Amino acid sequence: MPVDMPADTPAGTPAPRSLSLPGSKSITARALFLAAAADGVTTLVRPLRSDDTEGFAEGLVRLGYRVGRTPDTWQVDGRPQGPAVAEADVYCRDGATTARFLPTLAAVGHGTYRFDASPQMRKRPLLPLSRALRDLGVDLRHEEAEGHHPLTVRAAGVDGGEVVLDAGQSSQYLTALLLLGPLTRRGLRIRVTDLVSVPYVEITIAMMRAFGVEVVRDGDVFVVPSGGYRATTYGIEPDASTASYFFAAAAITPGAEVTVPGLGSGALQGDLGFVDVLRRMGAEVSVGADGTTVRGTGSLHGLTVNMRDISDTMPTLAAIAPFASGPVRIEDVANTRVKECDRLDACAENLRRLGAEVSTGPDWIEIQPGLAPSAGTEIRTYGDHRIVMSFAVTGLRVPGVSFDDPGCVRKTFPGFHEAFAELADGF
Repeated sequence: MPVDMPADTPAGTPAPRSLSLPGSKSITARALFLAAAADGVTTLVRPLRSDDTEGFAEGLVRLGYRVGRTPDTWQVDGRPQGPAVAEADVYCRDGATTARFLPTLAAVGHGTYRFDASPQMRKRPLLPLSRALRDLGVDLRHEEAEGHHPLTVRAAGVDGGEVVLDAGQSSQYLTALLLLGPLTRRGLRIRVTDLVSVPYVEITIAMMRAFGVEVVRDGDVFVVPSGGYRATTYGIEPDASTASYFFAAAAITPGAEVTVPGLGSGALQGDLGFVDVLRRMGAEVSVGADGTTVRGTGSLHGLTVNMRDISDTMPTLAAIAPFASGPVRIEDVANTRVKECDRLDACAENLRRLGAEVSTGPDWIEIQPGLAPSAGTEIRTYGDHRIVMSFAVTGLRVPGVSFDDPGCVRKTFPGFHEAFAELADGF
């Protein structure tokens, strides 16, 4: 919402904006798993309500967990022993966390649990996690393509022990095993051979600590004790990936200022590091204890940046890259090719539609300054919420941008278009 302008602010300068954004998807999904696994009743405060998180909660209900939902809080009755039903058929929708975390949670129970997902999610890989669970003795079978949904878990609890995991495609594989560890009989010792998006793993470890479990890391080895979780009341901070679109909007608008309260120096989410990229490009950035502010200076510089650890914000940077004064090269983001879509190719295609000069490689994209859009350019979204939200930022500077599937933002932020339009009106 807008705040009062200082008396000496030049005419025509956008009013500073303070935005209340939805809770973090990543934190909400982990919190739902932890609440379901904990001994007692957990209250989640300000959880994200979106297609992904509603799908996760619905999956828990199908597995026999009680989930009470009000607009501002969710309460979950934990079951350390696993699902309350002996059979269940769970539809994971488009949610990668749902599709990867719930089969892992179900493995600690006793019964037969089948999981399926949307056509889009069926394409996304699962095999490294499946192999690790099988190595731990879990009876897990893929019904069609190996390493993809649908799958069935014939659960009989998990003993634990040592396991090797390749997390080079997704840190969610490691998160799933870390979350599983305290529910096993002997705990887990996980050796990781490759790992992307390390800050997401750090979120997991911090949240496990809040639920009473301390993970020990020694290089590439993670040691998780048995003994279970304790229930708690847990507040969900605003989503840093979602905030990136609003911070980027400020960065490309001279004099615009956007503040996101509740997302400050103590935030768990690594994607807040996106503001450091904006600072390197020339935006003014202030990260305080209670919030983060980005202000557009009227000048953005090109740069080369490694976004391996904040790859969900790669499309945000790509979408504003043509407004920089020099080339923007984004490196080490191969894992973005196995998200909701191949995000490297999707960004390149849409930037070219807008008249940008773009080149790509296996794990990089380079964007030259300048656009020459045709009238009424339609962005191909591939059903990917992050493509829509990223190129909405481009649309602040390019008239006539539209989307072939604007509604796919419901995955993480159903009210995105309304919130972004309100921001744009203030600019």
